[in-house]
Amino acid sequence: MTKHKDFKHLVRQRMSSTGENFTSARAALLQGPVHEHQSHHASPPMDPKADAFRTKTLRTFISDGRLVSIPSKRKALVVLLLEILREFDTDWIYREKDVNTMLKAFHPDFARLRRELIDYRYLNRDAHTGEYWVNNPLPVRSGHLGQETAAFETFLR
Repeated sequence: MTKHKDFKHLVRQRMSSTGENFTSARAALLQGPVHEHQSHHASPPMDPKADAFRTKTLRTFISDGRLVSIPSKRKALVVLLLEILREFDTDWIYREKDVNTMLKAFHPDFARLRRELIDYRYLNRDAHTGEYWVNNPLPVRSGHLGQETAAFETFLR
């Protein structure tokens, strides 16, 4: 995390000027100045090994936009959860029914996908109202969760 006290303000300024979501604007600011030949929506660079793993995982587990199966390996699951998370708007509050509908489009076991998204803190939930929203910015990771997610969360825009 940056030591700059007004970093969140800078991110919000960038969001309003570029139309990026919070995560994209934050990543771009952390990456440094955007050169003229780069897109405003460019993702931070990913480790080539992690990128190869991500590509292989998506090719193996996704067919026609749906999950073929839910992987047992946690790193592969993280890749798929992040891919699913792209379908959610970071500025929207969802009802559980809407979340379930979106996740059913990926796999029949939508309840497991929903639990995993919450367990990894990609989605937050208010148990009293049944409302869900994208955790933006992504949570700070440590320990085994940091090892599972670090290389792949940089790819999330």
